[in-house]
Amino acid sequence: MVVKTQSKGRGLTGLHVGATNVRRYFPRDISVIELQLDHLQIQCGLGPEFWQDEPEIHDPRLCAWLESKNFHNRPDRTPVPLVMIPSGKNSFKLQPVRLNSEAKLRQIRSTAA
Repeated sequence: MVVKTQSKGRGLTGLHVGATNVRRYFPRDISVIELQLDHLQIQCGLGPEFWQDEPEIHDPRLCAWLESKNFHNRPDRTPVPLVMIPSGKNSFKLQPVRLNSEAKLRQIRSTAA
């Protein structure tokens, strides 16, 4: 699934998962997911707002990883697409969208518009 970084200022970067992805990939009865960030593995809590009006993941370790990857350094703070790949029960590997995937994403968006 494709997600986007969401920056609410320095030190407040998380992931916007989107309502469709939440319905498709996240069972409503879970309160924690596991994220694999390169060699780092963390658990992130999911509050009730995740399933309601804020389909976002926020965690200080996730924020530090995203900012260390310079995903927040765009001058206009434009969201950066990332891929969350299911890697087990309630577990996902987070990685940047590859170049050929970015081209496919642009093509999908242009044909959908």
